[in-house]
Amino acid sequence: MPRTKLKAARLGPRDVLHVGAAGLRSRPVRIVLSALGIAIGIATMIAVVGISASSKAQLMRQLDALGTNMLVATPGESMFAGQDVKLPKDAPGMVGRIDGVQQAGATGDVKHSVRRSEKIPEEETGGIAVKATTEDLLKVLRGRVGHGTWLNAANGRYPSVVLGHVAAQRLGITEPGRQVWIGDRYFTVVGILDPLPLAPEIERSALLGWAAAERLLGFDGHPTSVYERSTDASVRDVRDVLAATVDPRNPQNVRVTDPSSALRAKAATEGAFSTLLLGLGGIALLVGGVGVANTMIISVLERRHEIGLRRSLGATRGQIRVQFVTESLMLSGLGGLAGVALGAAATGAYATSGGLPWVVPPWAVGGGFGATLLIGTLAGLYPAVRASRLSPTLALHAA
Repeated sequence: MPRTKLKAARLGPRDVLHVGAAGLRSRPVRIVLSALGIAIGIATMIAVVGISASSKAQLMRQLDALGTNMLVATPGESMFAGQDVKLPKDAPGMVGRIDGVQQAGATGDVKHSVRRSEKIPEEETGGIAVKATTEDLLKVLRGRVGHGTWLNAANGRYPSVVLGHVAAQRLGITEPGRQVWIGDRYFTVVGILDPLPLAPEIERSALLGWAAAERLLGFDGHPTSVYERSTDASVRDVRDVLAATVDPRNPQNVRVTDPSSALRAKAATEGAFSTLLLGLGGIALLVGGVGVANTMIISVLERRHEIGLRRSLGATRGQIRVQFVTESLMLSGLGGLAGVALGAAATGAYATSGGLPWVVPPWAVGGGFGATLLIGTLAGLYPAVRASRLSPTLALHAA
């Protein structure tokens, strides 16, 4: 009678998942602790990338809202030591006539301090500057008045003042109608500005009408900062001629700056520090992978009887390897899913508390979860190979 060759039974995908899940359910506490190591590593990586992306998105929103087409001309350093550089009085008007310039405004430093009352010592300025300003300045800066109104042709001739956001906080003023002491008289606060990221010097200033500053405080009429807003296409051309337009006789004494460059640089370098934190998250992920490998090795030692029984009933070495690799993958996958959820939640909490947009890049989620599966596969290979090499007889005898 011819001998028939026995064929090993095949395990379908459903059977493989069932067998792998059964191995995890038998040791729930150990599985949770092992998955926790993976979850912490992935959560760290997702949170670092998400927080960085959220901060960058906020910066880009600010750039889009404020624009990158504003330039500022200020006095530079004189070639002669000890000589102060002053911009011409007609500089704002000259800048406004440059081809491509849409709006121009200016401020001028007034040599007085601002205080809540005349009883406060003059040297206690609180870091608040007093500036004369033109009526078009707010349009150039694309700023907004949070409370009250802006300076105009009517109130700009009288002792009225608009406070920058930081200046109002330092003076303890939260609404218009209050008075502050400037020079030798009280000025009425008619407005408080919202934050101005592109002009932090305005946030820390008390702004007066140009005419009122000249008439009441002895302002000399020379601007110290000329702001201009041009079309996007003409920014470079305007920059090339701005210094010569502001001061045709001494263009070398004029410094031209781009306020938005600081925000652009910050957006470009937003992820620089994140690299270190990503490295720490990767280390945590590797430690979690070591924990998974350790769990699987102990599982092999504890389940020798099960392995021997399955081998004696016809399970092949390949099926044993698939079973333990599947267990390792499922363990890492559970940790990865938990880590993605924790990382996204941490990013959401940070973004909500800071008023930022909640951004979690899809590549970070996919890459992080893919990394967990890769680590799960690598962590399960050695235990799987070790389990498949157990002799059925020795395994049953050891049990």
